[in-house]
Amino acid sequence: MNWFLAKIVYRIICGEGNHTSQFDEQLRLIQANDENEAFDKAKAIGEQEQEMFLNQQQKMVSWQFVNVCELYKISALIDGAELYSRIQESDNAGQYIELVHKKAAHIKSSNTHKYLQLF
Repeated sequence: MNWFLAKIVYRIICGEGNHTSQFDEQLRLIQANDENEAFDKAKAIGEQEQEMFLNQQQKMVSWQFVNVCELYKISALIDGAELYSRIQESDNAGQYIELVHKKAAHIKSSNTHKYLQLF
């Protein structure tokens, strides 16, 4: 069996959808014999985890599976191994760096990010 990293994309629609388009990109670990099986498993996860619920304003929120848009074979599980990389372009380098620092501070201070439990 091999390990793969799959990017699963969902479209988030709130109410009638009269808002800026939102997409959730999730990176998932998939164990499979080959790329075809890994893709099929990632797609099945995406389809199974679509959902609809009411938000705090009692508007219907829909997470609609779009597709699996990236799939990478992980050759070895090594401490510090790079699993994913993306080049981000920004018109304002200072704003981007500030956002990165804010996210890092949030992770450091938030208990929700200290532990990951998979069920």
